[in-house]
Amino acid sequence: MFRIIFIIIFFSILFGNESISDDLAYVMVMEKINKKTVPIDYINKVFSSKKIERHKKIPERFARPYEKKSWPEYKKLFIKESRIVAGTKFYSENKDLITKVSKKFNVDPFIILSIAGIESNYGKHYKGFTVFNSLYTQIHDMPKRAKWASKELASYIEYCYEDKIDPQSIEGSYAGAFGFGQFIPSSFNRYSVDFDKNGIRSPHEWPDVLASIANYLIKNGYIAGSSDYSKGGNIWKSVWAYNHSDNYVMAVLGLTEKIRERCSGLFSDVENRLGYIIENFDAVDSKSVADLQKALNANGYDLEEDGRLGKNTLDAVRDAQADRDKANQMVGSTNKEVSE
Repeated sequence: MFRIIFIIIFFSILFGNESISDDLAYVMVMEKINKKTVPIDYINKVFSSKKIERHKKIPERFARPYEKKSWPEYKKLFIKESRIVAGTKFYSENKDLITKVSKKFNVDPFIILSIAGIESNYGKHYKGFTVFNSLYTQIHDMPKRAKWASKELASYIEYCYEDKIDPQSIEGSYAGAFGFGQFIPSSFNRYSVDFDKNGIRSPHEWPDVLASIANYLIKNGYIAGSSDYSKGGNIWKSVWAYNHSDNYVMAVLGLTEKIRERCSGLFSDVENRLGYIIENFDAVDSKSVADLQKALNANGYDLEEDGRLGKNTLDAVRDAQADRDKANQMVGSTNKEVSE
């Protein structure tokens, strides 16, 4: 009896390996994956999954990409009232986090916000196929994309192995991008950030997602603190790197200004409240100091809200006050020019 079981297991392993070695996707991934990092046994197991599937819909979706639409059509899809409202709502609910990320990377918060809106509608639309099956399908059924898709599938398997994730558990777009920021695997491995410092680079947690978007822009040409939004400028180029389409860049920048305008009151309220608290807080009252720390954190600082007026809090107050003085000087200079 035991001999029969052994023979069955032996031949199932033998023929199973043969079928894997004949798999074009397996062969191409094996050429690209870092085998010093990912054990071959793990790769074999991944390609032996019964959940592997090729989707006919994926090549059909590639034949009708959004980016091929005319600008008027594309604009209607992404710079519309529902998207502006969603972005404004997301900002009002997450302004402390957005401000912290923006201050950390010195990137326009509304560009980060707009990319998140266009890529996943703030986490509402970001999946449809497993990332593995999407890339697997492209390798087998789209010869012109096979080389690219095999590189991305290798990167994806490396990510799954490193972070102990089931490769069939993450869903993404038909192109193989995943998460709320819709990163392709190689970009996720290269640019993702563990902003909340919990030891995991999460594609579905907003602190990591927003910071990863900002980091991507900075690493792809965005000059920190830049206000050059012109076509061909550093901001334009960094957004174009995110998605190689002029329509995409115009949509991001257009949505940026619409949401910025809609959120202007909210943004001013945060800054005005900080100014009021700095001018009126009581240094010996722990509750007053805690309110001060909370207001500073809402403006991008990262303080422990413990009600103690320590060095970090004092440094943040001086920094915020210097920013306010600088802004007031700019306003005064502008008013003087107008009066002259």
